[in-house]
Amino acid sequence: VLLVESGGGLVQPGRSLRLSCVASGFIFSNYGMSWYRQAAGKERELVASISTTGSSASYVDSVKGRFTISRDNTENAVYLQMNSLKSGDTARYYCSVFRDREYFGQGTQVTVSS
Repeated sequence: VLLVESGGGLVQPGRSLRLSCVASGFIFSNYGMSWYRQAAGKERELVASISTTGSSASYVDSVKGRFTISRDNTENAVYLQMNSLKSGDTARYYCSVFRDREYFGQGTQVTVSS
């Protein structure tokens, strides 16, 4: 299993970012996918999950209405569109899949600061 995230960066509050994760090493369309984040000094937090077909998704309360998870099974990719970013969204963001265990990519850093 290989998960490679990209799209992070430094952004001002209120702006947007789109994270991408490209997966390989497994049949992507057979698995639900998730995004986690981990802020400095805090535990890793589940941010959003999406079903195999993309027909259903769930979000942690703190990002509902601002973040949207999506996937493209033809590209083996999952995305996280993040709008109206806040300083509290600053964290390293990880793509994840659960097979025999939870797999994570290396993460991409998102810093929200003026």
